[in-house]
Amino acid sequence: MISFIRARAGACRARTNRAAKPGGIPLNLFKTMPLPFSTNPVLRTLPVYQPGRPIEEVARELGLPAEEIIKLASNENPLGPSRLAAAAIRKAARQAHLYPDGNSFYLKQKLAARLELAPANLVLGSGSNEVIELLGHALLEPGAEVVVSQYCFAVYPIVTALFGATLITVPARNYGHDLEAMLAAITPRTRLVFVANPNNPTGTCAAAEDLRRFVHAVPPHAVLALDEAYIEFLERPLDLLPEVRSGQRPNLVMMRTFSKIYGLAGLRLGYGIGHPDMIAELEKIRQPFNINSLAQAGALAALDDARHVERTRRINTRGLKFYQRAFRKLGLEFIPSAANFILVRVGDGQRVFVELQKLGVIVRPMGGYQLPEWVRISVGTPKENQRCLAALKTVLGR
Repeated sequence: MISFIRARAGACRARTNRAAKPGGIPLNLFKTMPLPFSTNPVLRTLPVYQPGRPIEEVARELGLPAEEIIKLASNENPLGPSRLAAAAIRKAARQAHLYPDGNSFYLKQKLAARLELAPANLVLGSGSNEVIELLGHALLEPGAEVVVSQYCFAVYPIVTALFGATLITVPARNYGHDLEAMLAAITPRTRLVFVANPNNPTGTCAAAEDLRRFVHAVPPHAVLALDEAYIEFLERPLDLLPEVRSGQRPNLVMMRTFSKIYGLAGLRLGYGIGHPDMIAELEKIRQPFNINSLAQAGALAALDDARHVERTRRINTRGLKFYQRAFRKLGLEFIPSAANFILVRVGDGQRVFVELQKLGVIVRPMGGYQLPEWVRISVGTPKENQRCLAALKTVLGR
């Protein structure tokens, strides 16, 4: 494995040196031309979300064969979608010329039955990111406040800034949420509180009873957006659905996704769970036909494939243990994770990220999350995990 990685590094340097200069119109010509019209002033300082780099982009840049690159940067399912989902997607593609069901009727029905809710408790989004944006449309305006934890998902601050609201960032406790401090940060101006559990990017998970108390303590004028994108990776997750069923927590909105354990990240499908009156407000803002036909078909089938979900969970658990054992042996600090990724402290995270790419391994640098000494590694297949570790040892000289 080490000899393969060293050979790959040499080949990468050779290909990079021979790379042709890009053609077309120089981009700097466009940068010198100011727009002849005004845009929203918020956009002047609005950060741009930086996703994990796609395999094709790294292959083009470094001259590496795409099939020899592994991507462990975006917390995707290394097994891909289930066979049932893939078959349903292929079948649905035959009608790609038709508009999708604008209300996702059958998917809502199946999700509602699975969660023991009514369809009126559900809003579907193009990824749970869209649900986050819908909440911004519904709740935020200049003067409103949004409470987040220090190491929160990057989209929360972006949506806050987009609507001119004020971000209140609460210092983390052991890289996770300090729920008591977040509760103390809520003021009469607070409109939204974001809590991801497990948390992205740190993988930390709040204690069940602490989170339950927090849910009950958030005052009714503030909406608690509980991001549960990684909840299926927990063996015994806290079940807060009874809070929704009872109708007693209209300020609780839970968000989940088909991108992670279901392996449908490329189709973009997530959903929000909440009180019917709150969901009705979000439905007013949701774009028509926001869930495409392939996503609806794939999700319907994925919900029937419990074996795929269980296999994914087992591989993830083994992968986390593999990395934790390896990092302990190497003397590397890491954050114990409850999700499908792990943060490890490597010194100069950006340098390690760049050097790993040259070896055909894509991870995620954490400088944008104020964690410049860390990289985030998604759990892959056993073979991918072994290759990533070998590459990391090479880069660190271990």
